[in-house]
Amino acid sequence: MSKQMVTVIDHATGKQVDLEVLNPTDGPKTIDVRKLYKELGYFTFDPGFMSTASCWSKITYLDGEKGILRYRGYPIEQLAEHSSYMEVCYLLLHGELPQADELHTFEEGIKDRSMLHEAVKSFYNGFRRDAHPMATMVGVVGALSAFYHDHLNIHDPEQRIVSAMRLIAKMPTIAAWSYRYAKGWPFVYPRKDLSYAENFLHMMFASPMEPYDVDPLFAKALDVIMILHADHEQNASTSTVRLTGSSEANPYAAVAAGIAALWGPAHGGANEAVIRMLNDILESGKPLQHFVDRAKDKNDRFRLMGFGHRVYKSFDPRAVIIRQICHQLLNNLGPQGRQYQKLFETAMELERVALEDDYFKSRNLYPNVDFYSGIIFLAMGIPLNMFTVLFALSRTVGWISQWNEMMGDPQSRIGRPRQLYIGETERDYTPMEAR
Repeated sequence: MSKQMVTVIDHATGKQVDLEVLNPTDGPKTIDVRKLYKELGYFTFDPGFMSTASCWSKITYLDGEKGILRYRGYPIEQLAEHSSYMEVCYLLLHGELPQADELHTFEEGIKDRSMLHEAVKSFYNGFRRDAHPMATMVGVVGALSAFYHDHLNIHDPEQRIVSAMRLIAKMPTIAAWSYRYAKGWPFVYPRKDLSYAENFLHMMFASPMEPYDVDPLFAKALDVIMILHADHEQNASTSTVRLTGSSEANPYAAVAAGIAALWGPAHGGANEAVIRMLNDILESGKPLQHFVDRAKDKNDRFRLMGFGHRVYKSFDPRAVIIRQICHQLLNNLGPQGRQYQKLFETAMELERVALEDDYFKSRNLYPNVDFYSGIIFLAMGIPLNMFTVLFALSRTVGWISQWNEMMGDPQSRIGRPRQLYIGETERDYTPMEAR
């Protein structure tokens, strides 16, 4: 079967180049433009890389027009219903769902690596007590290579897996300790008898003064939320991990760079902004339509947070699952959940009002995964400044799986984007006295 080609002609010079059309297993056809500069001397211009594939990948597929998200081919809806976060971690990292013995070995390997070097505790003491937990996360994860400098041969597949498992295993401990350090509480160590989600909640909230039992409802909700956030194709933080890793930086440095990118409010901080917006709406006493009208006013800086997505143009499939979890969680919490029920009811009513408005429908502004996740975190007792930390904890497996895939690609090269230069042309230096 002959290759499909696209011919580009430079009418100024009469030169032409044939560019191969690549056919993915899913998604749009992709034009290989690598010969464009070599043979015609042209770059392509694509701000935000919205039309450019920066890499090939077998990990995650999403279709923003149809609201599809799949990990290794498995629909997110099926994984959220039937799988566990640990099983999804294995799937993303190794490419296939594990057998029972493989999953057991993987889980035990994660638990065995969940402790942090004791010297890391001293590292925490270098931060101010009021440091944001994300700032602490960036610093501690970036420093891990100083404590775990073995198994850092990035060209050895087995050593890459060891580094990947270390990061997945230690991230809950790092995250929980970031919270406890800011609170001035003593650090709690991980336990082998607890699941991944249970361990994180235990390290967050346990007290040395009394027994602490993890609420199974919280653990299940957190496990599903982590599945939904485990990977999301080539977003800003994942692309940052890949770009950093392309320089052959160690995986801890690459993931620390991803955490820094995720920290940006346009990426990982949206669920925190949603909670602040819902609280402002409730405190104002004004009808929801008032805020919908403000969001439509181009002269008003107010925006409905948690609506719309850079990629999804119909609906975010994760948002549907999150809303169901939120409903189930609050209904089962009893009196404890009533303080958050009003937030949830306000969110659902705001969703209804907005989606009946032609302005939002015509612009495909549907609720995204961040719209309801913050309410769930609050119900668990997780404060606002930990929301993005939970995102980083969940996304670590996606980052390290993408990094591992890139490092195993023999064609991988250091990332070096080009630019469209629009500055001054060459000019001569003017001495100070002549300016």
